[in-house]
Amino acid sequence: MKRWFLYPFSLGYHLAVSIRNAFYNLGIFQSTKFKTPIINVGNLSVGGSGKSPMVMYLADLLSKQYRTGVLSRGYGRLTKGYGITNYDSNFKTVGDEAMQLFERFKNRFVIGVSEKRVPGAKKIIEDMDLDVLILDDAMQHRAIKAGFNILMTDYYDPYFKDFVLPAGDLREGRSGARRADVIMVSKCPENLTEENKQYYISRIKPQHYQKVFFSTVSYDENIFCYDPHKTLPDNNLAYYDILLITGIANPKPLLKHLAKFSQRVKHLKFKDHHHFTEQDVKNIIAEYKKLGEYKLILTTEKDYVRLKTFDYLRELVYYWPINIEIDKKEEFNQIVLDYVRKN
Repeated sequence: MKRWFLYPFSLGYHLAVSIRNAFYNLGIFQSTKFKTPIINVGNLSVGGSGKSPMVMYLADLLSKQYRTGVLSRGYGRLTKGYGITNYDSNFKTVGDEAMQLFERFKNRFVIGVSEKRVPGAKKIIEDMDLDVLILDDAMQHRAIKAGFNILMTDYYDPYFKDFVLPAGDLREGRSGARRADVIMVSKCPENLTEENKQYYISRIKPQHYQKVFFSTVSYDENIFCYDPHKTLPDNNLAYYDILLITGIANPKPLLKHLAKFSQRVKHLKFKDHHHFTEQDVKNIIAEYKKLGEYKLILTTEKDYVRLKTFDYLRELVYYWPINIEIDKKEEFNQIVLDYVRKN
């Protein structure tokens, strides 16, 4: 969203961020480099650009060969400091994204949270004897010098068409993309043509050391709930009135996909990382009761870890997991695995 009347303020913001980046580039501000391979997944803009699915993809890929860890800030949690996600954790103690990872993969890899990334990275690497660490959303966190940077940019809202805050949604200038080793254009349409790809590559203007890949969101063929025996195939959604609950940055792709299965959808939209209250849940239940005889509540995997904490809502809510499909997947995988192996 462009807010042209704020453009003068963007000039000041851009100058301040550029000076900060220059200080890191010149070594005036210190960046800590680790012997352990570190892969950073980030973006230039605020809001959703597909970072969480990419972190899940990488952790799944790497944990098959290496002792893998993921470290995030733990955005939205009510605690501070360093912590490891386990069976006693919930979204209030570690944040919804860390909890989403744990719910899906359990103990396949280590999931840590720390708002201070440098001490957090040191502790999780040493305590857990990691072979590789994935940083979630740390593109602007220059205090850690990641060995490999993956920059996510939304196909429908690419960074090269945006401006810095507050006129636009970029956290830093477009030149920040030069720090990336891979630029992943996310949330692409399924029928993306070679002509479309070449257009984006021409606008990105990758450096000689950069590779550009394209990915699409892939929804599971089933939706899930608290009771593992109540899994529902997605084509059965046509038989239900659906109350869709979202607390994510951009629910449009989910709405578009859901429309393939049902037109009987009531959408309650909350802000990203919303902390649901008792009143929110009462409103959700009230809307649910207004639906027909065959009805269900549907949400995202990330929202589910927050909604399931309400006992009287837990049995009613289904969630729809997503993954990503990467064009030239084998090439991308090999680049990532080669980086870890060599380092």
